[in-house]
Amino acid sequence: MTETNVNEHNKTYAYHVLRYASDIVRDEWLNIGILLFDPSTGERRLRLIEEEAEFARVRRLQPAADESVLRRLRDHLDERFDFSLEQLRSGDRSSATGEDLLELIGKWDGMLSTGLQLSPQKGLHARDLDQELERLYAEHVAPQRAAARAGSQSSRATLRTYCSQVWHQARLWERIEKSTRVAQFTFPGDPMRIDYSYRRNGTRGFVQTLSVSRAPMACKEYAYTAQYIAPRAAFKSEFAAVTDIPLDDNNLRHRFVRDTLRDAGIEPIPMEGFAVWVAKLKPMLQ
Repeated sequence: MTETNVNEHNKTYAYHVLRYASDIVRDEWLNIGILLFDPSTGERRLRLIEEEAEFARVRRLQPAADESVLRRLRDHLDERFDFSLEQLRSGDRSSATGEDLLELIGKWDGMLSTGLQLSPQKGLHARDLDQELERLYAEHVAPQRAAARAGSQSSRATLRTYCSQVWHQARLWERIEKSTRVAQFTFPGDPMRIDYSYRRNGTRGFVQTLSVSRAPMACKEYAYTAQYIAPRAAFKSEFAAVTDIPLDDNNLRHRFVRDTLRDAGIEPIPMEGFAVWVAKLKPMLQ
């Protein structure tokens, strides 16, 4: 099933919607994620709910949901994929193929707990795996919102979409890492992920989106993570935070966010200034 027009630049991808039901007797399923992959190469992307508004929606529609399981689900599924594909690589072949991934997905669907389910596989044509993941997630999973007005609040999903466009326009998309697990720098099991990271002249940079208007307290989690990584990592590090609104010194909440970030060595960047910041960073990237 094709969802977009085909042209010479498009690739063929396949996807599943991940569904969840806390009570399968009622047969009321809620979409909680997207699994998108390239059947020819095995390259994959997985995105599950992560914002508090999304978990609030789960609590409202699935009151018996095990939220702790859902919050750990993405890392658990990623680890299962990585382990299974590594088992294939340890055999006679040096790498897993798209056919291997299709076989694993079939097995995975059969082994999911009774409260989790993959939708039937669908195909589409698109230019970019990451951009298509954002589109599918917005269409099938993200809570529907009224059309945005000028000056309205932005969610992290909206911020990420904008930042991704800036990275693409700067032709840096393939040179940055997306959704970096911080557990490799902090503690095993740490569920936090940083939206983007990059390398320049021996320095590892991290960029996180923050919706100050919706979740100002999220700055404390990022600040703690930065303060933990910086003195312990085997590399020099730098941190930036892209905020949905400029931080106003006359606003106490904004000052709290600004001071929390700066005390942790994190540079705050308003969304409207991110394109200029990326343009300055570009010549320095390896």
